[in-house]
Amino acid sequence: MRRSASSPWFEMPSPFDIETGKVLMLEPAWAKAEELRARLLDESYPKPFVVDDGEKRYLYFNVRLMQSAMSIKAPNALELRYTQKMMSFLLFNPHPKRIVLIGLGGGSLIKFCYHRLPSTELTAIEIDPHVIALRDAFLLPPDGPRLQILQTDGAQYVEEAEKGIDVLLVDAFDKTGFAPSLANRDFLAAAWAKLSGNGLLVVNLAGDRETYAGLIGTAMEVFDDQVIVVSVPEDGNHILLAFKARYFEPRWRWLHNHAKELRAKFGLDFPAFVQKMERSAKLGLARRESIRGR
Repeated sequence: MRRSASSPWFEMPSPFDIETGKVLMLEPAWAKAEELRARLLDESYPKPFVVDDGEKRYLYFNVRLMQSAMSIKAPNALELRYTQKMMSFLLFNPHPKRIVLIGLGGGSLIKFCYHRLPSTELTAIEIDPHVIALRDAFLLPPDGPRLQILQTDGAQYVEEAEKGIDVLLVDAFDKTGFAPSLANRDFLAAAWAKLSGNGLLVVNLAGDRETYAGLIGTAMEVFDDQVIVVSVPEDGNHILLAFKARYFEPRWRWLHNHAKELRAKFGLDFPAFVQKMERSAKLGLARRESIRGR
């Protein structure tokens, strides 16, 4: 229950039954552990916090909804299945020049892209300064020529951004679920306008379905039905991929072969991603989910 000489965070034993280890918090050394413990348990604590069990670190806004996970031994790996599936954009653009991520979280996606796509320019947008303040807990690289982490509103950033974003990744949540400023037609239309000619929008849909109800249907309208939605049953999420290219038609046979090359290069199960995407596209999962959201 202290701020140690080796840690810039306030540390205390985890008060949660389901998450053991220690909690790292953005609090001064003189903070009262019992008060913090009570606020964590009744979910009135207003800042994000980290649970460290000795093997992994987890980012939470409250203990009911995990935001991010990192293996301490392999900090640049993608621990959560949904983050791995968000990387399926590499099937369609294996050499993106410019990637924008909205929603930093623990930085899993931005770290993976930083280390595995060395020629890609990366920008991460995060509205909560307290999330950015925890970047060192998740071993994010410093800002530099290839990486910028900006504290601003994601919708506003996209509205004002230069055109030519090759991949726009959206993984943005607050305590209630999907970020409300992004769950609307204005944001999707701005995203479409700022993507490059063959650009992709990739959105993680999770949490309370009401927070993103209707988003899939709106994306289908904005992107002219060029949308694929795949489920992530391991994490309870859905991943939405929307393609700007006119008359986009996946070449499934070629993609199955390409997936094997990407698996060898990146260590992710791209063959399984393609199989699930093809099945989802042929079953019309995006349209079915859009109807459910009405």
